[in-house]
Amino acid sequence: MLKPARLLLPLLTALLAPIAAADTHTATTDPRIESLLTQLDKVRDISGVALSPDGRQLAWVVDTNDKPGIMLADANGQHAHSIGLATSPGTCSEDGLAWAPDSRHLAFLSNCDSTHASMGGKQPDIYVLDTQSHDKPVRISNLSGYVHALSWAPDGKSLAFLYVEGATRRASALAAAKPLVGEVGVEGIEVQRVATLPAKGGALQLVTPADSYVYEFSWAPDSQRLAYVAAPPPGDNNWWIAQLYVQTAQAGASRTAVVDPRTVTGPLHGLQIAVPRWSPDGSRIAFIGGLMSDQGATGGDLYSVASSGGAPVDLTPGIHVTPAWFSWSTPQSMLVSQVSSGKMQVAEYAVEANHAQQQRVLFTAPGSIGDGTAEAALSLSADHHQIAFAQSSFDVAPEVYAGSVDAQMPAAVTSINAGLKPSWGKAQSVEWTNEGFHVQGWLLYPANYDPHKRYPMIVYIHGGPSSAVVPHWPSGGYGAAPFSSLGYFVFMTNPRGSFGEGETFVQANRKDFGYGDLRDTLTGIDAVEKLAPVDDHRLGLTGWSYGGFMSMFVPTQTQRFRAVVAGAGIANWQSYYGQNLIDQWMIPFFGASVYDDPGVYAKSSAINFIKKVKTPTLIVVGERDAECPAPQSFEYWHALRALGVPTSLVVYPNEGHHFYNPAHQRDVLQRALNWFEKYLPPQ
Repeated sequence: MLKPARLLLPLLTALLAPIAAADTHTATTDPRIESLLTQLDKVRDISGVALSPDGRQLAWVVDTNDKPGIMLADANGQHAHSIGLATSPGTCSEDGLAWAPDSRHLAFLSNCDSTHASMGGKQPDIYVLDTQSHDKPVRISNLSGYVHALSWAPDGKSLAFLYVEGATRRASALAAAKPLVGEVGVEGIEVQRVATLPAKGGALQLVTPADSYVYEFSWAPDSQRLAYVAAPPPGDNNWWIAQLYVQTAQAGASRTAVVDPRTVTGPLHGLQIAVPRWSPDGSRIAFIGGLMSDQGATGGDLYSVASSGGAPVDLTPGIHVTPAWFSWSTPQSMLVSQVSSGKMQVAEYAVEANHAQQQRVLFTAPGSIGDGTAEAALSLSADHHQIAFAQSSFDVAPEVYAGSVDAQMPAAVTSINAGLKPSWGKAQSVEWTNEGFHVQGWLLYPANYDPHKRYPMIVYIHGGPSSAVVPHWPSGGYGAAPFSSLGYFVFMTNPRGSFGEGETFVQANRKDFGYGDLRDTLTGIDAVEKLAPVDDHRLGLTGWSYGGFMSMFVPTQTQRFRAVVAGAGIANWQSYYGQNLIDQWMIPFFGASVYDDPGVYAKSSAINFIKKVKTPTLIVVGERDAECPAPQSFEYWHALRALGVPTSLVVYPNEGHHFYNPAHQRDVLQRALNWFEKYLPPQ
């Protein structure tokens, strides 16, 4: 299976040396590009928010010099001050907030006093701060590996967390894959398990089995049991077939398989599960179930199952929104974060044994929200009366928001990025109907928009496909908003397959990649051209991951686009099946393996229609991308070059599906801006 990748190694080796040298030296033809990139570098990311259970204290994690540090304040943001072990902000990393039930002790991760290395950096350990004393934080662990997801037991006596002992990389399919050497699939397998520590320090316990890779977990109200989502290793590949388990929080304890989506009957069959949460009385476990293409990009219906096992019940069949996160408020109610037509809502649901009904939308946020622990997660006081989260939009850079749950929209309590103003144009939600589906997208106007001029437009297609474009301030990755700064309309679509219109809409592109979702997007372009002065002869196309696939496939189906930038794309689903390290994700979407139904893979493979492509295409990818391997980009680039289509391929050394090196993040965007300016110049 890995022979195609190995055959490319000599070519990769030859290419990577000049690419590494050119990472930060790409020629910039427009001084506005350098100014824009400098502005984007100024945003300070807020990666974690935690409200104390009594609702009186608020902590958050904010970057300084690309290093996360912790601030502690009153719940209204007043009296904010740095905590932890850093001698000054930006000198080391501290994050991973978790409040104890007593609202006095705050656990976090710090590598500021580390004396040994892990994964190429300093090893973080777990510290606990008594916020009502003047004592320094106390280290309670001595770890060697990857640690995250700290969570206190409800009785406050111990901490649980996800831990990869001896890890060599982040536990994520987005991270750069390990070099494929030795006996592939056997040697060097790393397993993420739930570990526990006494709150005052002591012996670490690896609670879950060594042959089970855990993705997320939840404490039972009695502090004796855990619910967790897990699958056999390798973890990067098997999240799509993970099961829900319940186990006593002790090493060696037996466990109960509560839900196996592969064997259940009903709407959950063959789908994915995430966000397990015990009901307050411990009798049930609720979770989100749906067709999900990526761990962490959660969306689906709300389900419930007895904590002892049984048939899971879809509590929200037929809804036209997509729940992404929830928390039980009482045994009869939940607070739910959900995507609704490209917007984030926080809603209250009434819960019965077999049904959950939305009672009211508490507020619709103007942008993306989250507390850093999970997709769209909220930090809540124990009584669910107070709420806190980080938020950003196209108009406002990230800040911490906090206040009453009953408020229309909590107010910002920080001014971390208050001086930043968008250099791009205004945003507008666009909605249209196609083939019986309600579809939505976001349109960014060009900076300094003149209604008397006609403008080129770049169409941006999101990854997934099970995901959605929700307004957010651009930072740290490839995105759409910067193109608006240079005089383009930018249209970000949420076609079928996206979250925000209900599970039927999400599942509408099964076995149909690149067809129905393209028709939705083309119809959306027609709708935009009726309301804005877009020049249909100057359309560009771009995207990353699934959006990268679409950027490769769409030019085989239509000549409407005049320039393309394809990020981490897929040219050939048949060869891809044997190259990627996450093939389990494909069967829920294609209905069978490539060996059982090669035709369904062939019909969506750009390489099978490659002679129809005439569009100049820039292709970018990470050298060690496990999700969309570099050979896919080579295959597409090789074909375009052979056909005489203007093309360029850039492979970034040591990067995975998500680029972590800031210089590489900057270089990708700079190259894309230059590419569109060359082939799709604003006038």
